Formats: sequence, C-alpha cells, structure tokens
Amino acid sequence: SNLNSSSRQLTNKTITMAETKPKLVLAYSGGLDTSVILKWLCEKGFDVIAFCANVGQFEEDFSAVEAKALAVGASKCIITDLRKEFVTDYVFECIKSNAIYEGRYLLGTSIARPCIAKEMIRIATEEGAEYIAHGATGKGNDQVRFEMCAQALSPTIKCVSPWRDAEFIESFKGRSDLLAYCQKHEIPVDAKPKANYSIDENLFHTSYESGCLEDAMCGPEDDMFKMTVSPKAAPDSSEIVQIEFVKGVPVKITNKTDGTVKTDPLELFLYCNMIAGKHGIGRIDIVENRFVGIKSRGVYETPGGTLLRAAHMDLEGICMDREVKRITEGLANEFARLCYNGFWFAPEMELIRNSLEFGQRDVAGLVEIELYKGNCIICGRSSPNALYNADLASMDIEGGGDAFDYNPADANGFIRINAVRLKTYAALRKKVDG
Repeated sequence: SNLNSSSRQLTNKTITMAETKPKLVLAYSGGLDTSVILKWLCEKGFDVIAFCANVGQFEEDFSAVEAKALAVGASKCIITDLRKEFVTDYVFECIKSNAIYEGRYLLGTSIARPCIAKEMIRIATEEGAEYIAHGATGKGNDQVRFEMCAQALSPTIKCVSPWRDAEFIESFKGRSDLLAYCQKHEIPVDAKPKANYSIDENLFHTSYESGCLEDAMCGPEDDMFKMTVSPKAAPDSSEIVQIEFVKGVPVKITNKTDGTVKTDPLELFLYCNMIAGKHGIGRIDIVENRFVGIKSRGVYETPGGTLLRAAHMDLEGICMDREVKRITEGLANEFARLCYNGFWFAPEMELIRNSLEFGQRDVAGLVEIELYKGNCIICGRSSPNALYNADLASMDIEGGGDAFDYNPADANGFIRINAVRLKTYAALRKKVDG
C-alpha cells in the first residue's frame, strides 16, 4: 500500500550506527503486540519514542508501561493524561450530536482515535520525529482512523504500520511467534493467561471482540464486563438523577436519591459511568460494518454515554424546533459515519460539527431519569427555552390559550391541501393499474 511505501525503504534495511537514527513516535500500550513492535522498530534502526495516552483505561498502571517501554528499548516514554480533553472535546461532541453508528454503536473506540492521534502528532512535531507507528491490525478500522487523522494534522508525516509490512507479517504469524521473540529479547510478558477475546478500553466505553466472540452465536461471559453489572444482578431499588444541559452539553448531575452533585466535566462523566454501570445500563452485542468492507462482531459497554444520550435526546424534544430536529438527525448520522470511518479532521466534519453546534444553542434545561435494571426511565424534563406549551397542546382548551391564535377549524384546509398530492397519485394508480 502507498501508506507504507515511504517507510519500506527503511524497514527493508537496518540503518547503520553512523547514520543519524530517524525518530519515530510509537502508539504504545505496554501489551504484547506493541512491545514486540517497539523492539522490532529499534532493530530496524529507529530512535523510538513510546507514547501512551491516558484516556481512562480501566486500572492501567502507567508507571509500569513507562518502565517496560524504556526496558524494551525506547529512548523515552511520554504518557499524556488526555482524559479531560477526551471528555470535553470528543465525548461531549458525540452526546451533543446524538451520534450513533448504524443505530446501535455509540462510537466509543472511534471517538478516542482522533484525540490520541492529535497528541501523537503534537509529540512528533515537538520531538522532530518524521515517523509515527501503531499496532493496529491490517483488517480493522483503527489503522484507517490513526493514519487519516495523522495525515490531516501533519501532511508530511510518514507512517509505519508493521501489521501491513510483509517482513513483519512473515516473522510473526501468530501469538507463539510473538512470545518466542519476547523470550529471545527478554521482553517481560504479562503472566496472566490471555483472555479469549481482545479488549479496547477508555473512559467512554469498553469493547470486546475477536477470539471466542468471532462466533456470532457465542454469547459473552458475564464476568467479561468491566464497567457494568448485569441488569439481573443490578440493585432491586432504583435511583433518580437529574442531568442539566447548557447548549447541549451536560453541566451538572444531581443524584436525587443520595444528594451527590457533580459539575466538573470529567468528574460528571465518570460519575455517570459509575451510577449507570451500577444499574446495568449500556451493554450491547452487535455485528457492524467496518469501513474496510468486513463485518465484525463487537460487544460494548457504554454506561455513562447511554445515560447522557437518553437525557439529551429527551431534552431536545421540549426545546428544539421540529424542522431543525429533522435536519440534525440526518447530520447526526453523517457525524457518526465520518467519525467511525476516521474523518474527524475532514472539512465535511467541520461543516457538520458547526451546524450541529448552531442547532444546540437553545438546548438547555434538565431531565429527570430513573435508573433501574438496565433501563433509563425518563420521569420529566424542563427547559427555560421550551417550545412546548401546555395550553396549546391541551385537549381541554379549544384554541391555543391566551398566547396563541390557534383555531382547530383551520385544520380542515390544512388537511385538504396536504391530501391533494395523495389524491392525484391515487387517481394515477387507478388509471395505470386499473
């Protein structure tokens, strides 16, 4: 592929010590694949700077990740805490747009990639690195997302993708080859037995795929989940929360049951995760369409995102105009598609995000939700910008109340005019079909 051609001359020969080693920033997790890749790139003659993004991975020991990167051969390891930026600039953008891919997936992995890629390019620029590398598979979406985002932000950056490199693939045909390489180079390997599926996690969601989950009929084990309890095991008593929004962005959550209040964006979101996860909210098991043309099965848990999306959509009902709502629904679908496919920094995404932002200017107020055994039950909503008028909607008031001149008799003409098209089509069908 052209994406890898620029790096092929370098990876096909080992650079001599006399030459200045080209700097490369590697997206590093500390796991088996990226540890092997780190050593392999060092052997190829790169000066490898390991980069690990803290986007809220569950119980990650970042000091151990740093120590391992340096032990394997990185010249330095940079760990950046991106959690707050991830929430305010990416997760809340998803909530604001009601984005959902193929009607089911809340984009938990997709939305983290531009956040990580942006920081990776910042580091590459700061360090004077010409190259970046990642451990994404050649069959998945992440290779596309990382590289499209990187190239949009730094048009001259070159990308090394080992899992698309013929020599690398020939050397590492399976997990046993990776483990043998680790043994040879004294790379420490996690002693825990590997789970029979792969995990991607951040504070927005946890995803599980591959391994036993490649059988679309094989249900997930309950002990697999990290962020949520099973709805069956959730508490028998419900809890009620109130979530407040300004311009479509969550600004406050209040637990009406125990009095907890959170307003800081990161703390608010983490609390949404905790309270929704406690009540078994946000699990899905789907088969989706990858951008590369392959269908894949994924199991996801997105507790806080599920709760906030339900609240935000309900609030739009009371304070967003009908036609604005109709148009923004189409934009939300396009937002989800572009985000999923890796076009976060594309001009069309800029257009959509700005349009959605404009549509959110009056989306303010609060929504009250009861959380119970996997369900977000909306109990009520209020808004200072409400377009809902109780008198106008009332079946007990004949007109529109004092504020509106609404005459039910006007509906006669409204119905007749709207029916003209239907009558014309019915006449045609009768004439053509007999």
